[in-house]
Amino acid sequence: MLLSAEHISINFGSRQLLDDINLYLNEGDKIGIVGINGTGKSTLLRVLSGTLAPDAGTLSRNPNVQLSFLPQNPEMQDDATILEQVFLRFPAEFRALNEYEAKAMLGKLGFTDFDQKVGTLSGGQRKRVALAAALIHPADVLLLDEPTNHLDTEMIAWLEDWLRRFRGGVVMVTHDRYFLERVVNRITEVSRGKLYHYEANYSRYLELKEQRAEMAEASERKRQSILRREREWIQRGCRARSTKSKDRIERYEALRDQSAPEAEAAVQMAAASSRLGRKTIILDHVSKSYDGRTVIGDFSYGIGREDRIGIVGHNGAGKSTLLGLIGGRLTPDSGTVEQGATVRIGWFSQEGRELDPQQRVYDFIHQVAEEVRTDQGTFSAAQMMERFLFPPELQSVPIGRLSGGERRRLYLLSVLMEAPNILLLDEPTNDLDVTTLAILEDYLEDFPGAVLTVSHDRFFLDRVADQIFEVRGNGAVERYSGNYSDYTAQRREQAEPAAKKQEKGAQERSRSHSQKLRFSFKEQREFEHIDEEIACLEEQLAACGAEQERCGSDYVRFQELQARQEELQKLLDEKMDRWVYLNDLAERIAAQEAGK
Repeated sequence: MLLSAEHISINFGSRQLLDDINLYLNEGDKIGIVGINGTGKSTLLRVLSGTLAPDAGTLSRNPNVQLSFLPQNPEMQDDATILEQVFLRFPAEFRALNEYEAKAMLGKLGFTDFDQKVGTLSGGQRKRVALAAALIHPADVLLLDEPTNHLDTEMIAWLEDWLRRFRGGVVMVTHDRYFLERVVNRITEVSRGKLYHYEANYSRYLELKEQRAEMAEASERKRQSILRREREWIQRGCRARSTKSKDRIERYEALRDQSAPEAEAAVQMAAASSRLGRKTIILDHVSKSYDGRTVIGDFSYGIGREDRIGIVGHNGAGKSTLLGLIGGRLTPDSGTVEQGATVRIGWFSQEGRELDPQQRVYDFIHQVAEEVRTDQGTFSAAQMMERFLFPPELQSVPIGRLSGGERRRLYLLSVLMEAPNILLLDEPTNDLDVTTLAILEDYLEDFPGAVLTVSHDRFFLDRVADQIFEVRGNGAVERYSGNYSDYTAQRREQAEPAAKKQEKGAQERSRSHSQKLRFSFKEQREFEHIDEEIACLEEQLAACGAEQERCGSDYVRFQELQARQEELQKLLDEKMDRWVYLNDLAERIAAQEAGK
């Protein structure tokens, strides 16, 4: 056993978050923590990490067990470089031994300039640096709070593989359902202060949870049936003087006083929207560039009234830029964006609205709309809040007392209260619990308008999208029919002919080399100049990194430099691969000549 938490209780004011719970972690256990936002998932991780003392209970672990913790909002030093931040709590000897591995890990997480200051990073970039710091730790136990947030699909696939190979124990809060399906072997659900443990991945957990609910309902039906029979016996006039009668009455009263199983709370979304006319949003030969780099180039599309579009691409490719052009928040450099007179856009952005932590929850929603008309009737602001799991006692508290997930849910409600007819969603799945996500997916399926969403959540895109737009980062936007799984299948089919062609070329080169090795004229020229080209690229990379440090709070310029840096790093990697090939060929040619 690596870690044990026994009889843990945590009370926050009037809220009993954790009530006499137990959790045990053995070597090889990979536990996914799930539950409605605000039920105490992040609090549980903080208790397990030792950063929060419980009101009651004990936490035990072997003193030789090393623990690494990724919190939801990691604290960082703004004046440190990325690499310094990763090794901040380690001795110099550890850095010397692990610097190469850390750089490789940071590269997988989208970083190329390891000397960039932490203070210049976006929130998502800071979380990725903190993730690298947590993973580089030689730990026996990993505690990870939302590790997949702000990762693109390639990064998530890499992290999945990394954690599957990790031999220690893992406890993580995540709402990425494919991640839960492929990585974890145990699910722990937090509900009403209690923990429910399942020896299962995500799909098996859903089956077992349904079985548990059915058994609880069957037990309750049996209890009610016995109560009805016993009540009739008492009403007929039992002889209470006999010992048997008294015992029977006591059993009845004990059975009557048992609490019925409580139904799991769930968000209730009702489709609220305004009438959408025939003309929606039309993009005609739209282009957008930053510092000479084309992010969106000559793109045309007319939004259909029932479109369900998922927008994908690596971090920094321009997904949010495309969404900004569609929604009118960005002006194209060329081309036009026309918006119909009846269009009413609902924006759900990564950053969200600026929420005043001192403002009451009710006041925030009430200022958006006093009531909203839906397909299920007209609801007041207070009623809609209850449907979104904000009961009256929570409506009166300041926003600052809500958990991160509860604030995200409150922001989602504020967007839907505006009754939009076109929804633009930028990373809507970040910080929303799996139950709310499933309900949101059902809501979007029936939403009477167009939905366009930027997301790295593969499960969400499989449920919601019937078209995928891939933003390539070089100005191109490729369109694919179907959901995310269909898109990946089409990408594989496109890649296969190219891979076969490359393999055939390699075989032909191998045959020609077996006859007589020699440089072609082009290879000879390339061999003579490749060292200079590599040096030039390294200088450009260094200059780009230096300019990033000088750009200060100019976030747009910083993003442009980040994209340029990624291009230069990609070119440098390709040149280094060619350098290895050409030098190896030169050595074999020399050996062949010497052997004559």
